[in-house]
Amino acid sequence: MFEKFSRSWGLIKASASVLRADKELMLFPILSSLATLLVLATFALPVFALKLFADGFNVFGAVIGFAFYFCQYSVIVFFNSALVAAATIRLEGGDPTFSDGIRAAKARLPAILGYAAIAATVGVLLQSLKNRDNNVIVRMIGSGLGMAWTLATFLVVPVLVNREIGPVDALKESVVLLKKTWGENAIGNVGIGAAFSLITTFVVLLGILATFLAWQASMALAIGVAAAFLIGVLVLGVTQAALSGIYSAALYRYAVSHEAPAEFRGMALESAFAPK
Repeated sequence: MFEKFSRSWGLIKASASVLRADKELMLFPILSSLATLLVLATFALPVFALKLFADGFNVFGAVIGFAFYFCQYSVIVFFNSALVAAATIRLEGGDPTFSDGIRAAKARLPAILGYAAIAATVGVLLQSLKNRDNNVIVRMIGSGLGMAWTLATFLVVPVLVNREIGPVDALKESVVLLKKTWGENAIGNVGIGAAFSLITTFVVLLGILATFLAWQASMALAIGVAAAFLIGVLVLGVTQAALSGIYSAALYRYAVSHEAPAEFRGMALESAFAPK
């Protein structure tokens, strides 16, 4: 366990070195978060106000769910593509700007929207499986398929950014690169996400404890402490998104050329996906 966390921490530091060189990369996950919150509010308000799911999940609910997933994925994939494009320029020795990333994502907009439609369809299907009442087996199948989908699409965004191909071919290319580079060890990925999960859990627990202690002094102090830790968790989330985008760009470059970018040399990218 310690070895896995040590490897994850090394990946964080390597990705962070790229982020320090181009701090504007943080703008992409920040704008993505704001846009996804706007999409969420746009759908959530009428859904709750009109009680659209009062009678359970039905065909109409599936249509609304697809529209929501499509809008969310469109926003997320667009800004992730911009982030990966800018990070790729930096990993290749260039000096990217915010507009470089946005311009690259706009150039691939049709493919991004196509992939968003595919991801939305899969998202609705997986959600319907996970929500099956009193059917543990079906829910387990849904969770397993969800993990397989996450792995299969791990390199889709870098492929979309770097190749002039459609979303279906990008999915196929992502799977081929994973199999060719990491083979059957492409399971149980322990990387930036796992490390940040531990860090975020620690910060949340520390925040709960600090808020409780502050409450003993005054309610105003407790609110202030809770707000500070909430901001900290949000910053961690944005930072994780930025580092994950940089990491995926580095992995794609390694998968294609089998040469690690300078910032990732010595990080053993050949074992980026390690068995449990």
